[in-house]
Amino acid sequence: MERKTGGQKGGGTTLTTYGRRVVGAYRRLEQEREQVLKKLAEVMDDFDEYYHVIRRFDMKTSARNQFLGTVKTIKTGPINAEVVLDIGSGDTLAAVITNESVEHLALKVGSEAYAMIKAPWVIVTTSDGFKTSARNELRGTVVRCQEGAVSGEVIIELSGGKTVAAIVTNDSIKSLGLKEGVKACALIKASHVILAVNA
Repeated sequence: MERKTGGQKGGGTTLTTYGRRVVGAYRRLEQEREQVLKKLAEVMDDFDEYYHVIRRFDMKTSARNQFLGTVKTIKTGPINAEVVLDIGSGDTLAAVITNESVEHLALKVGSEAYAMIKAPWVIVTTSDGFKTSARNELRGTVVRCQEGAVSGEVIIELSGGKTVAAIVTNDSIKSLGLKEGVKACALIKASHVILAVNA
């Protein structure tokens, strides 16, 4: 909270930028909670489906970034396939995996999958209007920037409330002018996106 002094209607208390983010995150969590409870109520009598829903919350990996999405398209080639996940709020993630992996994971349009990206694989830029070889571009606003001994962690919040974590050097943080409130883009190569499904 920020307090402002003043005379007749000149003062007051307002939420800080961080406070507004906390309120927004709480509201999104409430929405997610309602959706989960609704889904559980729908499948309560179907043990297999109920177990599948519960398993969505029981996966641990070393990847800093994890996004649950729905397969939007699958484009196959002689060896590899490009799988595009809809992760919500207009954002998508493309992954290049082998055709064998598509079959092993039983991926098809409409099925759920997790996209996982390690933080050091995320490239951060603040520039617009240039072309890169990175298939994925997730745009948002820096909400946290913490420097370490050599490298720092940068957290970018997307328009839908999801966040992307990147590990970049302290020199890059300084040269890009990364700090809270700065618009930034997370660039991720499709070959650096790992897909997973619940067994």
